[in-house]
Amino acid sequence: MGQSMTNLNFNTEIPTIGEAKIESPLKRHAKKRGSAKKFVSDDARIIADVQMDNLKTSLKKNLSFDQAGPREKIYFDPSKLKCAIATCGGLCPGLNDIIRSIVLELYHIYSVKTIYGIKHGLQGFIPEFKHDVIDLHPGSVSGIQDTGGSILGSSRGTQDIDQIVDCLERMTIRILFMVGGDGTLMASKKIAEKIEKRGLKISIIGIPKTIDNDIHLVSRSFGFDTAVDVATLAIKGAHNEAVAYPNGIGLIKLMGRHSGFLAATAALAQQDANFVLIPEVDISLYGKTGFLQALENRINRRKHAVIIVAEGAGQNLFEEQEKQFDPSGNIILQDIGLFLKNKITQWFKGKDMPVSIKYIDPSYIIRSLPANANDSVFCGLLGREAVHAGMAGKTKLLVSFWNNHYVHIPMDASSGKRKKIDPQGRLWQSVLEATGQDASFTE
Repeated sequence: MGQSMTNLNFNTEIPTIGEAKIESPLKRHAKKRGSAKKFVSDDARIIADVQMDNLKTSLKKNLSFDQAGPREKIYFDPSKLKCAIATCGGLCPGLNDIIRSIVLELYHIYSVKTIYGIKHGLQGFIPEFKHDVIDLHPGSVSGIQDTGGSILGSSRGTQDIDQIVDCLERMTIRILFMVGGDGTLMASKKIAEKIEKRGLKISIIGIPKTIDNDIHLVSRSFGFDTAVDVATLAIKGAHNEAVAYPNGIGLIKLMGRHSGFLAATAALAQQDANFVLIPEVDISLYGKTGFLQALENRINRRKHAVIIVAEGAGQNLFEEQEKQFDPSGNIILQDIGLFLKNKITQWFKGKDMPVSIKYIDPSYIIRSLPANANDSVFCGLLGREAVHAGMAGKTKLLVSFWNNHYVHIPMDASSGKRKKIDPQGRLWQSVLEATGQDASFTE
């Protein structure tokens, strides 16, 4: 995986809102099909001790995660249950697949008939925004997997937790599925804590969403595979443009605010890139070992170059700039893509070397696309596992893919932390080998 992860010694037990006493409807479905349904015991665990660079030395020998899957006994009575789904933060391929999977599993497998779609993320819970609520059922989600974005919409920014819980109480919602990134997971954790403080029986299930693939304790996030597919097309285009002109330079900016997984993976998928710049490794621009000199050396040697830069790379070059924040509290990054384009132009102009720079930023195209086949299958599995967890009365968890299994991760263990590339790990070393770039300017 090539990720840098520090101390994983924490409590992995998943909270429940009560004892599961109701026989799962999945038993009846299995009998109708003449087959035995395989249920997962609450004692089933997935060992977290996998060989991942230097991770092994930091793990407790007995650290394991709760295995996801259907339980033989469930907590909620499906005939009286009301559920809700909210999608928050930036758009991502697969959001509609997740919504569809949750709705179909609840409706057809557990016979839950009341499912609400909360419009525009956390804003949908706040009365002053006056967003409508959507009734979700198989007809309303038919075919949505073929469209990008989210049929529920989204929003950014924090909202009052008390008002959100008030809304859940008024609507008598008992399971809330929250689909979002790190900020959404932190909000979900606060909602679950407020629910617990009030003594309510409401389950909060998180489904991690980020194109950057940087959520802690999640080895793969949905939408990432689709993003890599499209990013490789951008790299192909940049390479074709670069080789078509004398001293051609293709510069592609990809998503990756704090982690360079997309840039690194796309570079390995296509292997046309000569330089990959990621947030985990600072960049030096000038001097004999600086990036601009390395780029000049490449142009002199091969007459063209392709550069991939993650959006969060090179922020060390803007240290004098005053930091600004978006409505969700995230730092607004300086535009490293345009910055590099200008610096490259200035450098070669000073050298009296004519170059042809083609700058490509496919970020918002990628975010709003439908999921590819691999991501669509993955979303279906995530949605079903989320429903199984909620119906069993589990709460304050996120559904994760870890060590080739679907598991439940406590929100306390993941929220507020971030997965990053290990600069000494195999993923980054493979990028250096594939590009042949001199690592001296990224140390």
